[in-house]
Amino acid sequence: MFNIEEELKKLPSKPGVYIMHDKEDKIIYVGKAISLKNRVRQYFRKNNKTTRIEKMVSLVDHFEYIVVENEAEALILECNLIKKNRPKFNVLLKDDKTYPYIKIDIKSEYPNVFITRKIVNDGSKYFGPYANAR
Repeated sequence: MFNIEEELKKLPSKPGVYIMHDKEDKIIYVGKAISLKNRVRQYFRKNNKTTRIEKMVSLVDHFEYIVVENEAEALILECNLIKKNRPKFNVLLKDDKTYPYIKIDIKSEYPNVFITRKIVNDGSKYFGPYANAR
């Protein structure tokens, strides 16, 4: 059985992404944090939360987290998880910003290398995403 209070004590003070699940194990929220310990604990404290956040917290059955090296990695991972899972309580990214990838067209006799923001199922190899196009 998942005990939220006990799991909150185990959170590291490192950057990462946290994923909130409901009783059916459906992802209802994805967020990023510079300190997972500080950020995730805020949701379960009795303080001034918006109605939307209170509703979300009432539905949380368990959470998981992924530790990353830095804030930039957390931002990219959060963005990718939101796009993939479309959690109910996340504000969907209206500009649908995508991060750059390196694309290598391996079908050509002399493979071409491109920078792209779209991944297409065309047999090319893609590497990324990267936080900066440079």
